[in-house]
Amino acid sequence: MKVCNFEPKNESRNSVTSRSAMRRRLRRRNRRVEKLQSRNDHLQQRVHELEKRLSNANSQLENAQAQLLQRSSIEQPMMDHRIECEKPLPGHQFGVTLIAAAIELARRVGFRAAADVIAILFDLLNVDMKVPSHDAIEQWTLRLGVASLQDTFTKEDRVLWMSDHSSQIGKEKVLLIIGIALDDLPISGETLCLEKMRVLAIVPGESWKKEDVEREYQKLAERIGPPVYLLCDGAVELREPAEKLGKNGQKTIVLGDLKHHAANVLEKEIGRDERFQSFMSQVGLTRNRVQQTELSHFAPPPIKQKSRFMNLGSLLNWASMVLHHLDDPGSDSRTGVSDQRMEEKLGWLRDFADDVANWNQCQVVIDRSLEVINREGLAHETAEVVRCSLTNHDANWNRGSSSASRIGLQLIQWIGDSSSRLNAGERAWLSTEILESLFGRFKQLERQHSKGGFTRLIAALPTLCVRLSDEAVRRGFARVHSPQLSKWITIKSTARQLLIVGLTCESLAVLGH
Repeated sequence: MKVCNFEPKNESRNSVTSRSAMRRRLRRRNRRVEKLQSRNDHLQQRVHELEKRLSNANSQLENAQAQLLQRSSIEQPMMDHRIECEKPLPGHQFGVTLIAAAIELARRVGFRAAADVIAILFDLLNVDMKVPSHDAIEQWTLRLGVASLQDTFTKEDRVLWMSDHSSQIGKEKVLLIIGIALDDLPISGETLCLEKMRVLAIVPGESWKKEDVEREYQKLAERIGPPVYLLCDGAVELREPAEKLGKNGQKTIVLGDLKHHAANVLEKEIGRDERFQSFMSQVGLTRNRVQQTELSHFAPPPIKQKSRFMNLGSLLNWASMVLHHLDDPGSDSRTGVSDQRMEEKLGWLRDFADDVANWNQCQVVIDRSLEVINREGLAHETAEVVRCSLTNHDANWNRGSSSASRIGLQLIQWIGDSSSRLNAGERAWLSTEILESLFGRFKQLERQHSKGGFTRLIAALPTLCVRLSDEAVRRGFARVHSPQLSKWITIKSTARQLLIVGLTCESLAVLGH
């Protein structure tokens, strides 16, 4: 019987199974390889991004290190020269930098506030040192002020003086004389600044007659020589004594202040007009009627009777503003104000609308003329510059016979007459606004003391014209010590206040300094 052999068949089946399994395994491996390849590509991209970020971070770190190194090289010397490390001035508890900073602060915010500011800064900056008292800061300022009166001019200098007297509550007035070298006058287009001025004399007194002013002029002229030009506001007691000054047969040229002259011209032009007087009467009544009502924000500005024509611009601006709101019932300023109340209290201005417009034209002529003088000074061509300025603003300003045209022509004529008195090739000035600014800053320095008479603080006034620096403080303190300051300040008892008597440089000469 034949036996069948099934082995080849099984081998064939096993071979087919093995090849199929291999193919499956191969596919699984291929898929795994693809996944691994994809993951590898992703990781390589991630590595590239991280390398890029690391490079940027390294670059930023290098820049930061360079900046830190540069800053440390700058700040280290500053740290080495902190106020607390500075040696005190001889005879003082504080260094010159702190003293100069304290005086500068006092000029801006007052003595007590300056001490408070320094205390706050020391606390914030962890400065471990004593804070100067307001009394010390005041004493430093007075010493520097008295010392700066010596740093003025010589008899060889060509100088312009400005003089005026200011009064506060009480009978006392102070005659103030300041000066500037003609070579230091600002170039065309710039105005005067206090740092270029020098305080020459501060003389308080109860009465200033011509002979009193002449005496002070002569004392100052004997010390530093007479001025080439003297500028004052036109007061007789200031102007006539100046006409007696001179040197080598050449008399001092006395010039007037354009602002005061323009106020006089304006007063003559409109001050006697019945319409203007009626307008001013209504302004006074309106202020009393509205200042404690819902219309208080429409109250007219206060007007000083003595100088009202020098400050008429603010009143005319107020009138123009109110007329605008009268014609605009929907304006925000009329919120909460009924039409009836508006007309009842302010409607009278409608009757003066044309007058206000005319008076405004007069004020514009004055303002533009003053603007030229304050920007250009006084030269031989200044009158023509003023004329061109007025024409550029209004080509028809001098046509017809309006008040504005008459005022403008008078101002141009006056400026021309003033410039014709100048020496050949020289410039001068025709405005005392810098002097008025000095008085204003001094009242700010006095704070509450400005409500009384002049006090010992008047010795600090010259510091307002000083360019403060460490060297200026050193020079000033070397000239005037506390004992000398006490000699300078002669106290005279009055019923109201303590006055300083004779704060002029000749007093220091008498003391032997």
